[in-house]
Amino acid sequence: MKRRDLISALAASSVCSGRVWAAPKADAKLLVVFLRGAYDAANVVIPVSSDFYYQARPTIAVARPNPANPNAAFSLDANWGLHPSLAKSLAPLWEKKQLAFIPFAGTDDLTRSHFETQDTIEMGQSVGGSRNYGSGFMGRLAAVLTRTKPIAFTEQLPLIFRGHGTIPNIGIGSAGKPGVDDRQAKLIRSMYANHPLRESVEQGFQIRDDVFRSITEEMTQANRSAVSPKGFELSARRIGRLMREEFNLGFVDVGGWDTHVNQGNANGYLADRIGELGRAVSGFTEEVGAAWSNTVVVVISEFGRTFRENGDKGTDHGHGSVYWVMGGAVQGGRIAGEQVAVAQPTLNQNRDLPVLTDYRSMFAGLLAKMYGLSPAQIDEVFPGAKAKDMALV
Repeated sequence: MKRRDLISALAASSVCSGRVWAAPKADAKLLVVFLRGAYDAANVVIPVSSDFYYQARPTIAVARPNPANPNAAFSLDANWGLHPSLAKSLAPLWEKKQLAFIPFAGTDDLTRSHFETQDTIEMGQSVGGSRNYGSGFMGRLAAVLTRTKPIAFTEQLPLIFRGHGTIPNIGIGSAGKPGVDDRQAKLIRSMYANHPLRESVEQGFQIRDDVFRSITEEMTQANRSAVSPKGFELSARRIGRLMREEFNLGFVDVGGWDTHVNQGNANGYLADRIGELGRAVSGFTEEVGAAWSNTVVVVISEFGRTFRENGDKGTDHGHGSVYWVMGGAVQGGRIAGEQVAVAQPTLNQNRDLPVLTDYRSMFAGLLAKMYGLSPAQIDEVFPGAKAKDMALV
């Protein structure tokens, strides 16, 4: 066969197979971070210009930007601020214009079920159509691309990677424990064995155990064995090294975001978890090194939380969320996507942030730009979705 004929045959083969053989950025790296449990986006990327935010959250709101107040939000623009626990880790990426936030993002799944909505997002299929639990959108992406080296940093292969070839997975941590473990509780009980307060101590531990079980049972299920934020912080540099040297398509899930009780504001439970997450992302970016220039990290969650705080100083299952997109080539330093004023009339069902940016359209537009995918190839990854170019890269 002549060289000219061989080239023509190879070109025809690549077109027929629908795979990317010479995409402009076929070796770009993508890491998707899934915050399982539905993180409270409104207390992380904060609508600081909204008086309604401060009315709706009398005990858990984060103060408006104020350089003299270390507990105030870091100013992103006139309307939005960043939780102060992220000021050292994420604000530098924002200032380098390597980080964009997409508020009012999510899916049209309104079940408010952790499990159903997580499945919806991982499958990447239309909510109104048939649901194929054997096929995830990152698995389909790996099948469309060539030179792809995928990995899941999870205990088990997640749904998002199912259905398309053998994909390795490796667990990177475990969930947190109560502040006082069983050994310590036994010692405390022995100290009060013959004390008048013995019965109160026993009741105290019983109440603690009951409350811990009731609060964590749903969270444990919602986390689906995802690593804790602290575990992610401790493992992020290892993930960065692996993504830098061996893999270019990765997924990690991080649990601990189901904050129904005592969520906190600038300080407290959510602030601690967000701080750990921010330090993890910062460590990852440092370890990736020069590869950061063609790496994109997307942080998502199944849905947001109720906009008003509940009677337990926490938040319940909501709808719209805020996604993060960061990378060396990301056109960041901005709040991307369609927006509305954060006020009572704009809430979804008078309780949640609305969804104005569909996650499938957002991902489809991003992947098309990253990898040079055609409309037909995008349709393989997100069947029936319309790609939305948000100029993220």
